[in-house]
Amino acid sequence: MVCQAAEAHDEDAAPVVADFLSVNARIAKPGSGHTILFQVGYKGSVEFVRLEHFAVVGIEARTSNAREMTSEGSIGKIWERFRRQNLAEKIPNRADSNIIAVYTDYASDEHGDYTYLLGAKVTAVAETPEGMSVRNVPTGRYAIFSSARGAVPKVVIEAWQRIWVEPRTAEYSRNYRTDFERYGTESADPANSRVDIYIGVRD
Repeated sequence: MVCQAAEAHDEDAAPVVADFLSVNARIAKPGSGHTILFQVGYKGSVEFVRLEHFAVVGIEARTSNAREMTSEGSIGKIWERFRRQNLAEKIPNRADSNIIAVYTDYASDEHGDYTYLLGAKVTAVAETPEGMSVRNVPTGRYAIFSSARGAVPKVVIEAWQRIWVEPRTAEYSRNYRTDFERYGTESADPANSRVDIYIGVRD
């Protein structure tokens, strides 16, 4: 979540009704940098994937959504430092050019504290640069929410607002273990970006 107050949403909004699509194969999603073990998606709504675990190296802070809506928020400051110090280029063994923002160590749910790490996926963790940490995105099932195309952080905030009010179903029940945002080739232009948000869900 990016630092900014959320707009009100209708908690009783009707869920999108859609047909299932399923793929039972080990495939690589183009541009994602992740191997999909099993994929199930909704037409026009939420796509589900099962990913193998991977490590992300970067800089982190402990925060909460409530804190991010105030001047005490950490996420904007982390992004500023990450760009100013060109930290992406200092991460060894990068797996690809994507930037990954990890949300993990949830104290409870979206209302509690969590750890936010901004960095990159790595192929190996031989050593962690000074001032950086490593977090593991566990093997598991994830729901993918793709933002609209537009200016960051606006489209990211709107995507998270959708995630918060998405109706819980047998297919979609958050596990509050680890979530992450992927900033890939479609996020190169901050004024015209599309971001994928992967939400950890129960099997």
